[in-house]
Order: sequence, then C-alpha cells, then structure tokens
Amino acid sequence: MILVTGVSGGLGGLIHRGLTGQDGIEVVGGTRTGDGVSTRRIDFDDPASLADGFRSAHVLVFVSAGYAEDDVVLARHGAVADAAEAAGVRHVVYTSLAASGDLMTIALPHRWTESRLAAAPFDVTILRNGLYGEVPVGLAATAAASAGQSGVFAAPFGAGKVSVVAREDLADVAVRVAADIHRDLAAGRPSRHAGRTYELEGVEAIGGQDIADVLGEVLGRPVGYRPVPLSAMRELLAGSGLEPYQVTHTLSLFSNLNAGFLQARRTDLPALLPAAPRPIRGRITRAVQETLAG
Repeated sequence: MILVTGVSGGLGGLIHRGLTGQDGIEVVGGTRTGDGVSTRRIDFDDPASLADGFRSAHVLVFVSAGYAEDDVVLARHGAVADAAEAAGVRHVVYTSLAASGDLMTIALPHRWTESRLAAAPFDVTILRNGLYGEVPVGLAATAAASAGQSGVFAAPFGAGKVSVVAREDLADVAVRVAADIHRDLAAGRPSRHAGRTYELEGVEAIGGQDIADVLGEVLGRPVGYRPVPLSAMRELLAGSGLEPYQVTHTLSLFSNLNAGFLQARRTDLPALLPAAPRPIRGRITRAVQETLAG
C-alpha cells in the first residue's frame, strides 16, 4: 500500500489523485483531520497519530510540512521518520527543495530531513522540487492593473531569473516514482529509485523583464521592468500581516533571485515526465488576461 501525506494540499492532492488511477495499486491519503474512512488522520504535530496512520504502508510519499519556524518543521519531520521506521515502512519518497535553493532560508529543514531519512533503515528517494510557477504568475497577475496605468512592472528580481516548474509536473513525477517503487516491491526486486536524489528544477527561467514583456503583450503596449530594492520589499512585507518566518523566507527568495542563484544548473525533470514540462509563460499570460477581464 502507498500512503500519501498532506492530500488536502495542492501537491499532495495531485499525487493522491494520480496514484488512485493506477491499476493494481492501493493508495491511502492522510490529512491533519482525517476521518478514518476516506482519509487517515496524520497530524505531524501529534506524533501519536502517526503510528496508526502509517500502519500497513509499504511506500510513504512524505510531502514536506513547512509553513512554520524551522524548529517546528524539524520536530514534525523527525516524528515522521521515527514513526515510519516503527511502522515498518519499506520506502519513503520525500518532496524536498531543488539545489538552486540551497542558500535560501527554507533549505535548512529540507537538507536536515534528507540527512535524517538517510540514517533510517528504510529505502529513500528524494524528489528535490523546483520553485512553483505560482511565484511569477501571482506577481504578474497582481501587477497587471498598475502596469497598465504606469507602463512599468516593478519587482525585487534584480537582474536575476528563477527557474520555475508547474506543480502538476512535480506531482506527475512523484506518481511515477511511487508507482514504480510499489511495483518493484510487489515483484520482490530492488527498487530502481532506491537511494536516488532527483533534481526537479524547472526548464523555464523567468525574470522581471520576461514578466514585463508578457504584460506588454496582453496590454497591447510596451511595459518596462524596474527593479525594486530589497529594503523597499522589507518595508512592504513588514505591514503585510505575514508571520515573521514568512517575511524571512520571502526576503531570502528575492535576495537569492537578485544574486542570480535561483536559475537551474541541471534538471532530471524532462526524463521523468511522460511529455514535455508544462510551459509557465503561458500561465502568466492567462493569469494576466483573467485579472484584467475581471
């Protein structure tokens, strides 16, 4: 049986649905408030819930549980590793962070978790996911109206670009890997994915001028790009209502982007997908069109 955590979230939900359609595979989803019927209760903040939640699972698709301070995330992920070991899980597939994000503040709990899982007795496959395309898509949609008035797209990208990937592509890879592992275990052979770390960076890199160009195409007139200083971004975030750790992570993302560190050097993504990666630029165009249409 394959157990997928976090199926109420975007990535976990896509993975669970993709595996549900696979012939001969029993798949169960887990959520923080699982009802015990359609989903199991798997609350990373309640380690006692994990023992029952992981029962009979041979393959665990462990969708990372961020969105908290680092010490909280480490406690959650450590509890998952301990419970998986106690439950006799044979193979864990973990959704981590791509190598281009190594210097981002969100990288620490991911790299710690990779190390913790490597020390466990079960087999491990690491899916190092690239940054979601929602980052430039959301920025473009938000800026559409003001860019239409000013003719300028202002953002803290500096001269850098960020390699982004569609969430659906990451889910497709996770489905393929988990299904392969399940079939290998059922056949009594070593898994081809055991001990592997896959870099799932996006093949498309988006910069400030790229977003400005899309805005110009949709608006039907030129739109220029103006870099925004990180200090101005810090002031904006300070009054945004975000949690302090969210402000830290957001500034870290833009700082790395300004430094040119978020552009992929290599990726395993195309080799693990059944078709070409989904284009992100088209999504930016559609998001801007929908925003302007109202």
